[in-house]
Amino acid sequence: MDDDDTIERAARARRGTPFLTTDQAAAYLALSARLLRKLRTSGKGPVFRRHSRYVQYHIDDLDNWSREHSAREVRHAKR
Repeated sequence: MDDDDTIERAARARRGTPFLTTDQAAAYLALSARLLRKLRTSGKGPVFRRHSRYVQYHIDDLDNWSREHSAREVRHAKR
């Protein structure tokens, strides 16, 4: 799927419904869908909801998660 198309779909979804698919949420956060799935599996990603068999992200939860992961400087891990 083309990134521009995914971003446009996310924009349309935001206007129509607050819930985004994994692909749409990843585009909204500027992450790959694969990374977002890994974060979800490890419990480190944004809050998600399972509607039937579909995983969906509420736009407010994505904004909150992004805000919580804001930083003013880069910290390097000690080796």
